[in-house]
Amino acid sequence: MNILVVGNVLKDVYLNLDSRTEEFETDKNGVKWLDFGFNASEHHFFSREPSLGGAAVSLEVLSKMGLTTSVTGSKLKLEDGGLVADDTADTYRYIMVTDGRPSYLVPIEYKTTHFATPGDYYDYVFIDRSAKLEPETIKQIESYLDLSRNTKLVVYLRTLLDVTLNQLVSRADLLFVENNRGDSEEPQALQLNELDENKLVYISEEQLSYRDINEKVTVDRIDVLTHLSAYSIAAATILGGFILGKSVENSLRMARVNMENSKLNSVLSLEELEDIAKNMDPEEDLELLAASLVYKPKGILAADESGGSIKKKFGQLNIEDTAEKRRDYRNIFFSTSDLEKYVNGVILFDETARQQADNGQNFVDYLISRRIIPGIKVDQGLEKIENSVETYTKGLDGLALRLREYYRMGLRFAKWRAAFEIHINEAGEIITPSEMAIEKNCRILAEYAKECQSAGLVPIVEPEVVYDGYYDIDKSAEVTARILDKLFTTMADFGVNLKACILKCNMVLAGKQFGESTPDEVGEATAKVLKEHVPSELAGVVFLSGGQTVEQATNNLAAVIKNGPFEFPVTFSFARALQDPALFTWKGDNANIEAAKEAFKERLIANTDVLR
Repeated sequence: MNILVVGNVLKDVYLNLDSRTEEFETDKNGVKWLDFGFNASEHHFFSREPSLGGAAVSLEVLSKMGLTTSVTGSKLKLEDGGLVADDTADTYRYIMVTDGRPSYLVPIEYKTTHFATPGDYYDYVFIDRSAKLEPETIKQIESYLDLSRNTKLVVYLRTLLDVTLNQLVSRADLLFVENNRGDSEEPQALQLNELDENKLVYISEEQLSYRDINEKVTVDRIDVLTHLSAYSIAAATILGGFILGKSVENSLRMARVNMENSKLNSVLSLEELEDIAKNMDPEEDLELLAASLVYKPKGILAADESGGSIKKKFGQLNIEDTAEKRRDYRNIFFSTSDLEKYVNGVILFDETARQQADNGQNFVDYLISRRIIPGIKVDQGLEKIENSVETYTKGLDGLALRLREYYRMGLRFAKWRAAFEIHINEAGEIITPSEMAIEKNCRILAEYAKECQSAGLVPIVEPEVVYDGYYDIDKSAEVTARILDKLFTTMADFGVNLKACILKCNMVLAGKQFGESTPDEVGEATAKVLKEHVPSELAGVVFLSGGQTVEQATNNLAAVIKNGPFEFPVTFSFARALQDPALFTWKGDNANIEAAKEAFKERLIANTDVLR
């Protein structure tokens, strides 16, 4: 297959600046801006590395996929795995990186792309993202297509507002559309709803889409231009996949692999793309990982309190709520001796995942070095449902990006909490949770779980019936069962692999205001709900302590285990029931750290003992 790429060869110049601050200005919002009056001869660069971009990227991708490719008006070619050009680039773009964050300086207008009617036959003409076409050039391309009737046309649309491309769009066999999903409100814009959807591929930094097939993408590295080269890499890879007869799913997945793994001057070969894409189905590994997280007699430590929650904890003891104090607090638990004997995993908060242990390692790597699986809380808290007192959990927006980042950081499971409160009317009827709230939250949990598994993380789904209110243990059992039934039905609809999924569940107790349930009552009621409403193929169940006292949580856990066996592992994922003795021993004073560790370890031993 011969492909002619119509576009401009660009040169991207990376200026990796040092971190000195005297050449920067700070605005009223505290944001630093580079002063362009700085002396470039004195300011140090870690590197000043040029890279060919634009049409050169498309040529490299397609060539490395084994396709014969050339760029109009250029003798650019691929030799020994690298690009060789006999002329200068059409346009320069500068990328300045300071403290790991890139800033782009791009021209307002690219140079006009020239098109000379080729004497050779091409199977495809690809109008690249970098092309700037004048009406006369478009006529030349159309004339060539009229003469070469078997040549297919592929067009990349950077914007729907470029109506000069209308003529080419109407006869294109394939269209790449950037960052648009539907009609533009501009009256002069290209109207995609008039086009055959089989011709449309949508490209963004978060997702590649063709009809109902979607591939989530994460591009947040500074060694590939997030807004520039990454788009070209995606389009060229998808085009190459289609030309080579790959399935849509495989073509989109290879594009994602290329976007996420390419380096400066080096995109991946077809063999590398296929190998990585083939090994990206994580289901088998996820099932093993999920089984490891619920391996008895160990549990999972929940150390994922949000900023508001930990501020409240610290406020009870007049502990200053600072990042340093929060780090010191979490470090008590993570550095406790023999922690790996009692927990399989630890759920972290985002801030904690980026903090360091005493030895200089970040907490993620530190836990891994102790053979403990690190996980992360990914929901973003509760939000009121419109016109209701009930809540749903927010955080689905941007979730795929966050999960990809967490995976690269070394985190291997995630947790998402939904909260349900029980309210009873005077007639003894359950008012809340309503079916609407249950359905909404279970759908969100299922969507989150599917996203996790797509990103290579084991999802922990946590539908918590909040331990509060005035209701008996039978009402608690009824509500818990309803929620679990809806949750597992919804997850089946979303195609969630239950063998690679963990349920974090409340124990079945009467509300706090009703009176404390005995361990025997809790054990019997909870075990009955689990046996009747949790599918046997689930990886496992971990219990939250949910407002119980330290001793109450341990005693109730023992009672549940006593009412087994179950068809799946059952263990704990406590926060306060493990942490509170250490917190009240530490009190914010690091002189008490060793005593706090001992208090924490006592609770670990007590809870793992009941699992043996």
